[in-house]
Amino acid sequence: MEANCSNMTPLSSDSAEKENTVCIFGTGDYGRSLGFKMLQSGFSVIYGSRNPSSASLLPKGAEVLSHSEAARKSQIIFVAVQRDHYSFVTKLSKVLEGKILVDVSNNLKINQYSESNAEYLAQLVPDAKVVKAFNTVSAWALQSGTLDASRQVFVCSNDSKAKHAVMDIVRALGLIPHDHGSLAASKEVENYPLQLFPTWRLPLYICAGLTVLIFLYCLITDIIYSAITEEKDISFRIAISIANKVFPIVSLILLALVYIPGVFAAIIQLYRGSKYKRFPDWLDQWMLCRKQLGLIALSYALLHAIYTLVIPIRYYVRYRINSNIITQILKNETRTFDNTLAWRTDAYIALGILGFFFYVLLGITSLPSVSNAVNWREFRFVQSKLGYLTLVLCTGHALIFGWDKFLSFSRYRWYLPPAYTLSLVVPCTVLVLKLILILPCLDRRITKIRQGWEKSSSAGKEFENGDVPLQTKM
Repeated sequence: MEANCSNMTPLSSDSAEKENTVCIFGTGDYGRSLGFKMLQSGFSVIYGSRNPSSASLLPKGAEVLSHSEAARKSQIIFVAVQRDHYSFVTKLSKVLEGKILVDVSNNLKINQYSESNAEYLAQLVPDAKVVKAFNTVSAWALQSGTLDASRQVFVCSNDSKAKHAVMDIVRALGLIPHDHGSLAASKEVENYPLQLFPTWRLPLYICAGLTVLIFLYCLITDIIYSAITEEKDISFRIAISIANKVFPIVSLILLALVYIPGVFAAIIQLYRGSKYKRFPDWLDQWMLCRKQLGLIALSYALLHAIYTLVIPIRYYVRYRINSNIITQILKNETRTFDNTLAWRTDAYIALGILGFFFYVLLGITSLPSVSNAVNWREFRFVQSKLGYLTLVLCTGHALIFGWDKFLSFSRYRWYLPPAYTLSLVVPCTVLVLKLILILPCLDRRITKIRQGWEKSSSAGKEFENGDVPLQTKM
């Protein structure tokens, strides 16, 4: 044992220190924030600068050297400069040979260049190992300790060892690394921070279009009609009354639009007799934005609830109540209690409260932190079964509000139906179609199709006989 111990030599302290030392090219805002976070996490930081003597505002404990000197002292180098200034690395090609270069840059526009910044950097220094990372984390997030900011860091590289080395640094900084593949995916990673709500664009367009159309409809049938035919100026109603018509109408239509793609998908599968054919592109896009449509619908329902709560304090409402009371006193009239109207009012309010409760429940289960805590069956139960229950309650709320008003021809101003009827077209259509699809004869066939059965195929015949198709066994 003594002989073996005498032959053992300690690891080089220089190599251990070099592994814990990182180099940062660039002393701008991002370079300073990254260095500050590195120092907090126990790394030694060396800055590479064109003018080491003039570099200022750098975190305490960091060393500033020239580019070549700083690169020699570290195996991992973060390139925190803009693409336009990459040319200096070509002069350091020998020093950077075998080093890991981490490109953290972003562009001003999506697809600004034919190749990504990381791929361009790899062309300038072909002997280095280029890794794309940290471009999705802002300087502010690094300074704030990443407690209230995005913690995801996408990492991609053609060298697996270099990629994992950078991912270890990401974890050491308290961030969450995501392996995004080879350097060919770096362009997608660079485009990610420049996207402005990509999954929300279509839902927002739909919402904006419906809002404008319903607002104009209410404006014509209420404000403009009264001004022209009755010579009454009720334009003050735009702020509260018209808004409180637009919000619930759009909300109910959007909620119905969340569930009608599933109905269309079931009808298409019934017609084709198979689930192994792609849906039309428009239906695919529609189904992918259902979550966003539902959340926007919830926000409009919340606005409707808030606007409804402020009705008693409105001057217009208080004026009408006082006028009616004074009129009854002057005429010595007494209004009898209408039991039917009481039932209708209470039912209308109860359905609205219950509908809004389940609305909120659907919104809560859409949050990633909540949806990750439930299994698929539980999530599907809430979003599907309780979702349709919400649609039934909200549709009933609108139906009771309208009651028999649609039978009164005086409410059809310029032959246009009352605004609330517009909110019932799509929801009632969805509920009727869904009611047809859940009939036992159709429901059984849809279930078989979604389990792999196909019309007029050998696989389908085997499935009907009780055998499971080969692809479902996998």
